Amino acid sequence: MSERRDSSVKRRVSNKSEPKSESINTSSDSSKAIAIVKSGGEETEIHLRNIKSAINQSIVDPLQVTRVTAVATISTPIVENPNDVPLAIYYLVNFQHVCIFTALLPLFTLFTCFVTAYVFQYDEVHETHCRVYNIVPSISAITGVSPQRYFWRFSIALHLGPRIPIAFIYKNYYRTMLQKMQTKMQSERLANINSMITMILILNCIEIASLGGVTYISNRENYPIHEKIFITFMICSLCHMLATIKLNGILHEDHTELSQTQRDSIKWKKILFAMSIISTVGLLIFFAKHRFYCHNLAFSWFAFFEYLIAIANMLFHFTVIWDFPCQHMLVVQATRTKVKEIFRNSSPKMD
Repeated sequence: MSERRDSSVKRRVSNKSEPKSESINTSSDSSKAIAIVKSGGEETEIHLRNIKSAINQSIVDPLQVTRVTAVATISTPIVENPNDVPLAIYYLVNFQHVCIFTALLPLFTLFTCFVTAYVFQYDEVHETHCRVYNIVPSISAITGVSPQRYFWRFSIALHLGPRIPIAFIYKNYYRTMLQKMQTKMQSERLANINSMITMILILNCIEIASLGGVTYISNRENYPIHEKIFITFMICSLCHMLATIKLNGILHEDHTELSQTQRDSIKWKKILFAMSIISTVGLLIFFAKHRFYCHNLAFSWFAFFEYLIAIANMLFHFTVIWDFPCQHMLVVQATRTKVKEIFRNSSPKMD
């Protein structure tokens, strides 16, 4: 009897000392399976295959499989189906802050270039082909000398980047407002307004491109090309302002749904457009006096009106902060279909 008891005790001790199997079976708990999946590498692939085979054989508990596969999906960065990309936000910024930075950066740079060039390079920036007395240098003069040209070109590069998406945002903004008026207008008039929105986008893009051309092709390097690009900039800028004011008048005929910020935006757009027209007339008059008659201070008056045009243009685009007071720019990881589903209630216009 004592020998039998000793043998049974030895069997129990030997069973306790045997190592446990590493394979996944029906008795393995979920915590062990999760720990193995999180380890990654080849073990992850092996155990995922075991899980799939276990599901097919209906051996593993469904709740346990769900927990394990969920952890495996999170820990494995490879996505087999692009439509199953998880939603993630990578960048979120206040759109108004972007607009303020974009609009005020060239204004601050222009002031800095004027002060430094006027103080340290007075003779160089006042040199003209007439060689007459002047007191105000032109924008081309103060941004064409070194080191101001590098500072100016760098700021314009930062300025032009956000201007392009803002132009397309305005297009979608106007079309969204136009959709609300479809029941009140005839189809022919809607088509004309839609064409005007497209024209505003094209004029804005040409204005942006012309600003880049005037900046990077100075009058000292190639005056004929610089002059033609500047004329293109002036024409597109004034036409863009006029078309924008006209479009806002059509979209807000009754003025009943306008907020105070929208009213301020429309009011200042009209003021700055009038300022640009008056300054353009003065610029042309004194440019002719300087170019053909070489009058004293004619070039200074030309430069003065040139500054007014530049400031009016910058402030006109600065009114974007009233048009988009509470919007945000978002960079999101998701398919286009999923983004549309998320924002379906607000029915945005996305192009």
